[in-house]
Amino acid sequence: MKGIIAVTGASGSIYARLAVEELLKDSRLEELALIVSDNGQKVCRYEGVDILSHTDPRLRYYHCGDLFSPPASGSARYDFMAVVPCSMGTAGRIAGGISDNLITRAADVMLKEQRKLCLVVRETPLSLIHLRNLAALAEAGTMILPACPSFYSRPADIESLCLTVVHRMADYFTGDSGSFRWGLSDPLC
Repeated sequence: MKGIIAVTGASGSIYARLAVEELLKDSRLEELALIVSDNGQKVCRYEGVDILSHTDPRLRYYHCGDLFSPPASGSARYDFMAVVPCSMGTAGRIAGGISDNLITRAADVMLKEQRKLCLVVRETPLSLIHLRNLAALAEAGTMILPACPSFYSRPADIESLCLTVVHRMADYFTGDSGSFRWGLSDPLC
């Protein structure tokens, strides 16, 4: 299994770090391409998140401007891609078919190859333009996953709270991330 994580300049770089870490736990993962936009790098630094220091040999870093790298081509046959966090600007460019960098080109490839694409969007409130772009992406087969954490599992800290979103993304790609599941012993059942 091969995947791509793309990081844009939206706030919430902790989601990107956790996504990389969670996906690398899966022994079926052969390769994980990591693409970080220039603004994504700035936000990571500002938010104190180090995403570029992982040393796992399955992790491959690609510059956002490198349109000759494998994620830019359907022949590379990546199985899934997540844009996490995904800015509304990036979502709009993907919805409009504008492949002006490696992130938007790789997403375009995932759509044309009918492979799994997930956008972990980080914006609020959403304008009508945002909603129309997201609707167009959903109609094209994209999973739209707002970075809205859940509280059912009673997360003890911010990282655990953010994992509730990351686990939903990982479940979509790999089947089961070990995330919280309702059961008969839960107090509301």
